[in-house]
Amino acid sequence: MSKIEKVLATGKTHTTAVTPSSVHSNVNLKLSAAGGRDISFDNIVAHPSAEQLFAGAWSSCYTLALTLAAAQNKVTLPADTSVDIEVDLGQTGDAYFLGARLIVNLPGLSQDAALTVAHAADQICPYSKAVRGNIDVAISVTTA
Repeated sequence: MSKIEKVLATGKTHTTAVTPSSVHSNVNLKLSAAGGRDISFDNIVAHPSAEQLFAGAWSSCYTLALTLAAAQNKVTLPADTSVDIEVDLGQTGDAYFLGARLIVNLPGLSQDAALTVAHAADQICPYSKAVRGNIDVAISVTTA
């Protein structure tokens, strides 16, 4: 697995806690261009980047995995649980790679409980399993 030397584009998502009744609800996407610029779409269909779509699908799946991991570990997730995922498309030499950062926000939990749930969710989530060993992934947990 190679590390990215030059980031070409980043897809970012922010996903809030998923409840079983909302698993099949609509998805609302707010898109931004490289460099953090918001995009205004007037009379055209929005086309998210592959990195944004991948981050969105992964964050939705991972957030549901957090719910399962919390239940398995007898931890009650805070109402304001959220996951931020950033997927980078980058280059090292002539080769292209993906990299990702998961920021798991579990305000009010102890750091130990939050880490346990976050890493258990990483073991449950099919997207996390699919990329494990294939791309560079960093997981950080905040409890504040």
